Amino acid sequence: MEEHLVKDFLGINLMKINKLVDLNNLRTAPKLSDSQEKKLLDELEVNILNTDWITIGIMAPSDNRAIQALKTISKKYASIKFGNLDSLHAHGGVFLKANQKTGNVFVRSENGLGEGILITCQYDEDAKESNTFGPFPLDFFK
Repeated sequence: MEEHLVKDFLGINLMKINKLVDLNNLRTAPKLSDSQEKKLLDELEVNILNTDWITIGIMAPSDNRAIQALKTISKKYASIKFGNLDSLHAHGGVFLKANQKTGNVFVRSENGLGEGILITCQYDEDAKESNTFGPFPLDFFK
């Protein structure tokens, strides 16, 4: 995959990300500018609002960081709530999986992953295919 980089006003290299599809082949979340975050969030929200439910995958350096990222999603969207998060524990790098429909949340140790949030839009109708978006930065839903 050819990487396109642009420099922001601080001279930091940012990936040229303008649409959700631009994230598809990334293993870890890119650094995004405020305008990139706004564009992506606007596009993502259209998908979330038109879905029946979502699953969330979070790749993070620790269980606390993954849970913190999940809580930012629940804070932003009143219909996406999860309980018993204090009982979740894993060591080192983790992958957290949360299911809005069932309310289930699991976390497991998994090293070698990238870092970021994956959102999968799910449908009750089998004819509609689910779509996964991301990875988004862990603070994307702040």
